[in-house]
Amino acid sequence: MKTNQLRLIKQMLAGTLAGLSLSCAASQNSPLGSVENFDSFSLNKAMENNVKASLIEGQEKKYGKALKLVFEPREESTIELPTPAQGYWNWDYTGDLNLALDVSNPGSQSFQFWLTLMDANGRKQERSAVIDAGQSARFYALLTGRVANAQTGMRETPPAWQTSEEKLAWRSGDRDFDFTKVTKIIFKAYAQFETNTLIVDNLELRVNPAQDPEYLVGIVDKFGQAAKKNYPTKIHSEKQLKAAADAELASLANAKQPEDRSRFGGWSKGPKLKGTGYFRTAKVDGRWWMVDPEGYLFFSSAIANVRMANLETITGYDFNDASVRKIDPEELTPEDSRDIIPVGKKSLNSRFLASPLRREMFEWLPPYDHALGEHYGYRRTVHQGVIEHGEVYSFYKANLERRYGQSSPNSYIKTWRDVTLDRMVDWGFTSFGNWIDPMFYDNQRMPFFANGWIIGDFKVIYSGQDYWSPLPDVYDPEFKRRAHLTIKQIGREVKNTPWCVGVFVDNEKGWGSMKNDRAHFGAVYYALSRTVDESPAKKQFTQLLTKKYSDITALNNAWGTQIESWSSFAAGITMDELNDASRADFSMLYADYAETYFRIVSSEIKRALPNHMYMGVRIAAEWGMPVEVVAAAKKYSDVLSFNNYREGMHPDTWEFLKDLDFPTIIGEYHIGSTSDTDFYHPGLVIAADQTDRAKMYENYMNSVIDNPYMVGAHWFQYIDDPVTGRAYDGENYNVGWVSNTDIPYQPMVDAAKRVNKSLYKRRSKIAPIQ
Repeated sequence: MKTNQLRLIKQMLAGTLAGLSLSCAASQNSPLGSVENFDSFSLNKAMENNVKASLIEGQEKKYGKALKLVFEPREESTIELPTPAQGYWNWDYTGDLNLALDVSNPGSQSFQFWLTLMDANGRKQERSAVIDAGQSARFYALLTGRVANAQTGMRETPPAWQTSEEKLAWRSGDRDFDFTKVTKIIFKAYAQFETNTLIVDNLELRVNPAQDPEYLVGIVDKFGQAAKKNYPTKIHSEKQLKAAADAELASLANAKQPEDRSRFGGWSKGPKLKGTGYFRTAKVDGRWWMVDPEGYLFFSSAIANVRMANLETITGYDFNDASVRKIDPEELTPEDSRDIIPVGKKSLNSRFLASPLRREMFEWLPPYDHALGEHYGYRRTVHQGVIEHGEVYSFYKANLERRYGQSSPNSYIKTWRDVTLDRMVDWGFTSFGNWIDPMFYDNQRMPFFANGWIIGDFKVIYSGQDYWSPLPDVYDPEFKRRAHLTIKQIGREVKNTPWCVGVFVDNEKGWGSMKNDRAHFGAVYYALSRTVDESPAKKQFTQLLTKKYSDITALNNAWGTQIESWSSFAAGITMDELNDASRADFSMLYADYAETYFRIVSSEIKRALPNHMYMGVRIAAEWGMPVEVVAAAKKYSDVLSFNNYREGMHPDTWEFLKDLDFPTIIGEYHIGSTSDTDFYHPGLVIAADQTDRAKMYENYMNSVIDNPYMVGAHWFQYIDDPVTGRAYDGENYNVGWVSNTDIPYQPMVDAAKRVNKSLYKRRSKIAPIQ
């Protein structure tokens, strides 16, 4: 980095408050005014949903009043504060602002709460944090200004100034939020299993203090760790790293499964059914199970995403040589599922600095001819971040080479593979989860799940829930061709091994939700607005409707519309409110879409992997589970799969499993913390620290084991995200079982041994399906 470039960055970062004449010390937040101190708060105007609010004083608060919120143990509990007389808060101020609040948790367990803001246009911003049991803290949420809105390639950044306050982690929302008309302040909790209490006080709008111009400079050391944080598992030298590796290798030398395990991880002490040579499902004594190849009952307790893909972080460099960005349209593996793609030697001379901000985050990056230079690669596309493509580096792979050495090319990878298998056995897991590196497919020690993504140049449908990607237009013949090629490739990799439990295809697609018609049928709304010439889905939907209705008048009478003709319908229509008849037809159309998707995938799996189960599509439960999609998934899958980022299997959410009566698996969940790690964002579900994280993991797993419809749960993921964000989308979460220096989190390991050792005995004692 050249001196003048670094000086420019510092000037840009320091310039946020330039020209403002504010009477505040640089080390303190300057209050602009109280948003709500609750001393004159009117409870009867608060909108409560599964929350009981009261004002407290006396011993619980030394001066004035505070708001006491009792969150009932429901899937969702919310309270909306009443707005001022004009119907909104006006936070129109030139400067960098934050919203601060005092929070106390008088309970006996940690509590994750959400703070949601909404504006007059319906846009929202959501942030979240955890407050430990019996603790009080002051939190702040960055609202406006350079720090709040900077594109850094990280989901969350270090504090921009020295403070003892806790920053609420950004979760989701619209950065183009109108702070001149804030219409809602909402406190929220999800999937609580016990009653929890939160005491809130002194909501205050403040001007940010002067920020440290180097708060993003040199934040990562040569091991990929947070350079400016200290925490229990931090590595300070290569000698320490190697010593930790040697100690663990010695402890794993005699790794073995619990005594009640079969060869394939099933329950050897339990009932034995007929062995088919491959995994299958069965309901036994009123409980759903998988059955291993030898006939023993099997429950999949696993860690997902055990692979080298998506472990890199953006360095800030790029290459002018466009050939490094070439993507073969016939590729079958998405960018974020590929291992490091090295840059060819002929292209290295075209390297240039694309993002000084990113480059200055690292205290050290090796030259390409360095012994650890082989861990550079290239990301041809980025989902979101500070640049659209660029150079990446894997500190994790570099640390593996430091830990285990390299006696022959990539020998440290072989050691890592063996250590990982030993860990899985020693920690008591019954299988791997989804997204496992194919290097494990022939291991014959630990069952695994194969996976694939159907990508390609087929037509798409936008549902309005298109975070990862739009939905495929399944009526486009190209989608069917790509499904065939993808699943055929999975079959080639699996090689008909009995160690493969089943196959997941795709993940967290934007199916929609049951929140309202627009959210539920977004894909249908979109398709109907297209022409039959541009949209195969529109053509199919038109055929289905013309088959049902004798003429356009019949459709108009049913829908309450005034469409001139079927030709007008074919040219594209827009719909507003649905009535009962149009809603039923939208459901019929969406059901046809969902059935077509699952039928195509299922038929290809039966063709390429006839002995292996189709594990479904890993529906994101918190995004919504449209009934048409779930029904189609049940019809064509062997096991239903859902990703559930909550604190467990809450009965409010999962009551519908009784009606389905079908084997179901959790494809993803995780819990993270920042207090005793090097991370700035904990993840989607938050623990107070690693001990609390382990406790929450146990509670989550027990809620799955105790559910008679569940046949497994897979934690996402094995390795922590990079501190500076994974290259694909900037996620920088503490969600691994091992750190970026490959150090296991011992509280998690101990919890896994407890859960997995008692898994089958606990499962056998739960109440059967009635």
